[in-house]
Amino acid sequence: MKISLNWLKDFIDISISAEQVSEILTDIGLEVEKVMEVETVPGGLSGLVIGEVVSAEKHPDADRLKITEVNVGEEELSVIVCGAPNVAAGQKVVVALPGTTIYPTNGESFKIKKSKIRGVESEGMICAEDEIGLGQSHDGIMVLDKNVSIGMSAAKFFGVENDVVFEIGLTPNRADAMSHYGVARDLMAAFKHKGILPKTTSVCMHSVDPFIVDNTALTIPVEVQNTDACPRYASVSLTGVKVQDSPKWMKDRLNAIGVRPINNVVDVTNYVLHELGQPLHAFDADIVGNKVIVGNVDEDTSFVTLDETERKLSKEDLMIQNAEGGMCIAGVFGGISSGVSQKTTNVFLESAYFDPVSVRKTAKRHGLSTDASFRFERGIDPNITVRALKRAALLIKEVAGGEISSEISDIRSKEFTPFRFNINVNRVNQLIGVSIPDDEMCQLLNNLEIETKAQGDGLYEVTVPPYRVDVQREADIAEEVLRIYGFNNVPIPEKLNSSITHRAKLDKEKVQHLVSDYLVDNGLVEAMSNSLTKSSYTNILDLKDVKQDFEVRMLNPLSSDLDVLRQSLLFGCLEAVQLNQNHGNEDVRLFEFGKIYQKFSSGYTERNVLSIVISGRNEPESWNSSHSMSSFYTLKGIVEAVLGKLGVLKNFGYSEVSSNQFDEGLEMTIAKKKVVRLGLLHGKLKKQFDLRNQVFYAEFDWDNVLELLGMNKVKFKELNKFPAVTRDLSMLIDKSITFEQLSLSANKAAGKLLKNVSLFDVYEGKNLPDGKKSYAMRFVLHDESKTLKEQEIEKSMSSIQSALEKDFNIQLR
Repeated sequence: MKISLNWLKDFIDISISAEQVSEILTDIGLEVEKVMEVETVPGGLSGLVIGEVVSAEKHPDADRLKITEVNVGEEELSVIVCGAPNVAAGQKVVVALPGTTIYPTNGESFKIKKSKIRGVESEGMICAEDEIGLGQSHDGIMVLDKNVSIGMSAAKFFGVENDVVFEIGLTPNRADAMSHYGVARDLMAAFKHKGILPKTTSVCMHSVDPFIVDNTALTIPVEVQNTDACPRYASVSLTGVKVQDSPKWMKDRLNAIGVRPINNVVDVTNYVLHELGQPLHAFDADIVGNKVIVGNVDEDTSFVTLDETERKLSKEDLMIQNAEGGMCIAGVFGGISSGVSQKTTNVFLESAYFDPVSVRKTAKRHGLSTDASFRFERGIDPNITVRALKRAALLIKEVAGGEISSEISDIRSKEFTPFRFNINVNRVNQLIGVSIPDDEMCQLLNNLEIETKAQGDGLYEVTVPPYRVDVQREADIAEEVLRIYGFNNVPIPEKLNSSITHRAKLDKEKVQHLVSDYLVDNGLVEAMSNSLTKSSYTNILDLKDVKQDFEVRMLNPLSSDLDVLRQSLLFGCLEAVQLNQNHGNEDVRLFEFGKIYQKFSSGYTERNVLSIVISGRNEPESWNSSHSMSSFYTLKGIVEAVLGKLGVLKNFGYSEVSSNQFDEGLEMTIAKKKVVRLGLLHGKLKKQFDLRNQVFYAEFDWDNVLELLGMNKVKFKELNKFPAVTRDLSMLIDKSITFEQLSLSANKAAGKLLKNVSLFDVYEGKNLPDGKKSYAMRFVLHDESKTLKEQEIEKSMSSIQSALEKDFNIQLR
């Protein structure tokens, strides 16, 4: 939100600098994100002066040039060579002297220098309006009124008004500060507390006392059918207005805060919106007809809005209608046919209070966000409706002429009363962290237009105006007191109190940081994606764990891309891979800790997950790198390394994953708990996200991993005195047999002596029978109580060989 300093000065006397105002605004909770200097004319006409042409003689060496002598208020006349056809002696003109930077309407700015033109030294420039940013004409120099004082600054003559604009990052709860008047109220409270202004000072508002009904020639009755969605609707009619450009002062104010001027009537509604925070709408009264109806329409009624878009209305949408149909989506957007145009002479002016929930749902339903809906959604001041209407009517009379041709119609279905509740000042002081005397606290609240009434024993009844919809309880009062008292005025305690509490052995955050550090140290980058995602992802593949039936949907989604909570981290990871690829980074190694959400008949579930995604090369491209591409085994190595780092990679097993998520995938189980699924992602996913390289993905059930950590017992074990023995077997086996099957069979046959089984060579190809492959396996035998004898070793290896021959019909090579 942009706030003009000059506009603020209409409400409050500001004698301090813009920088100081910015600091105070931030201190009181209206954080200033940017301070901008705004010039109504580029450059502010700085350095330009009014001069008088004393003489104008033809240049001896150029037919189209004249040598002029110009009086700019200095002792010596300035000699200026001018090419304008209309320059003549006795004229008052705008002069740019050497050193002045001018800003043309079209083109880049440049600095005026002394220069020789056809042998004559020129000491400046006599300006046309387009040369100094005041217009488009270049037919000749600007000739001013003869009574203008010589030497006067051009900025003063043309009434150039420079401004400072504050860009405020307004929090959603501060609906009361969505206008210059609202910001001025807060500034006034701060100024009083700091002693910048007397405590008796109040915010100045433009008087609406001059509002007088000229006649009742255009009284248009109003019927409010839905009083829940529209508790208050005020209107008035004006006749004989002339629609044209707004005056310069109004256009300057609107341009300063980034609002594009349209015409004088529409500009008045925008002006009052940003001045008082009350959205208004102006209709062409001749199109309105004999009656205005505020109510709902039938489902799927067509309506064309100002952006020339045809929209299908919901029966829940509140509409402003005439006898023929809709004219405006109430509080959101106007219609294309009923607004003010250059042909309009009679105006029906609306000022209303619409229900925030109704407006928000309608705006979201149609994907619209306007200045009006932004304010109505958060809750405007319901008691400023008529005042804003009168202010707008008076401004229209001022800038567009015409007469007020009806009494004000003010239809309200309820009274908007202040919020009343009790507070305990001792509890407020505890929340703040400093003891503020009762009198001072009451004064701070009174400065914010919050009334206080003592009840005894530190209790006060507070009366909060209806426009402060965010102040409903004692904690809110503490916040209001503190932001005006000053957060920086709360002392930092010199004493720190703490208590010793029992802490569970497993520190989940420490474990997560341990794994994160390990993955980063090994070349992965942590990613963070939104918990909200698009429901359309669910339909890409028929995934048994990710289904529409399990979705947790948003009741009021921001957009169709953020309408459900994620059931997997997969799609966020794929978006990240796609983003990296589109920015030229083909080599992606990412991990993310996050939550997934699902809904079942038994209720909602929320689980912690760790995802890892890799694609592209294993190492950055370099002359000494291996140039190897990421593979399933790259991912499997990372997964097992993570679990090994945590000390839970024991007695684990793999099984094939039956899921459309993977072309090839495995699921690891430890102690009967499903720990992680990993594999090469399905080609359909790769195609959906337009990915060029293969993508490998793993998703840990982090809650199960943490449970395994709780079961993991760390024990001291003395270094063994007796050596281990290794034996190798090379065998021919069927291609369908896996290493996992062979390992389990060997462990069962050898018993406790077999400590480890590994696969160190695999061969498939020439010189082997069809359907066969060659494995070379290493077996480590160890007895912790003695040195193994050759007979014991041979007996164990014989048992292993027999078991493998029996179970898998292996052939030793």
